[in-house]
Amino acid sequence: MGSNAPAWLTATPIAHRGLHDRAAGIPENTLAAARAAIAGGYAIECDVQLSADGEAMVFHDEALGRLTGAVALVAETRTDALRSLAVAGSPETIPTLPDTLATIAGRVPLVVEVKSRFTGDLRLVERVAAIVSGYDGPVAVKSFDPALIEAFAGLAPDIPRGIVGETAQDDPAYALMPESLRRSLSDLLHLEASRPDFLSWRVDDLPCAATYLCRHLGRMPLMTWTVRNPDQRQRAHEHADQMVFEGFRP
Repeated sequence: MGSNAPAWLTATPIAHRGLHDRAAGIPENTLAAARAAIAGGYAIECDVQLSADGEAMVFHDEALGRLTGAVALVAETRTDALRSLAVAGSPETIPTLPDTLATIAGRVPLVVEVKSRFTGDLRLVERVAAIVSGYDGPVAVKSFDPALIEAFAGLAPDIPRGIVGETAQDDPAYALMPESLRRSLSDLLHLEASRPDFLSWRVDDLPCAATYLCRHLGRMPLMTWTVRNPDQRQRAHEHADQMVFEGFRP
């Protein structure tokens, strides 16, 4: 295993954005989704974005529209306003990362994905490091951005840190990146600098050379996302150490 990767990191299936079920009034990344995962005995993955006043908000998208209907970016909106927005028409509102940690209270592991625009802005990872460093429970941090993981190592060296990645890179966001950066991300050419403790890779891209070598030669744990169907579950079983799942209960 990676030098700072605890056994709990791969011991329990990880509920993607919590154990959410929108039809049941439990939207993704809410406290209700966290409570449902706790009740099921699952680890939790959540996403964080930076608010206008510097708080880590548990929310996946840069824009608020898909889940709240608000015409604004998370980064342009203050914490108090974000916390008042209903998510997906439910009674749930957008929580802060401290809200989420207080709800989980160490009962199940939490993996926090730090979102990035690859601009070199470290404010969010600095805030996350300050929050999780004082948390008495199993927690890890990951990001697509190796610069954030490299910075996190100096900010919170005792907290496990991971790289999120994919090989196909078919998301439109990749088209805006220089080819050199895209190759560095897909082939893990940044490992000497980022030095992650674990990897989190897209399930449909497994197996691939980068994760195979890290897992089998570097003894680095590999979680895989997002597992939604039996074929993906079989792929995760064969090529990864744990899955980030959605839409069913393992």
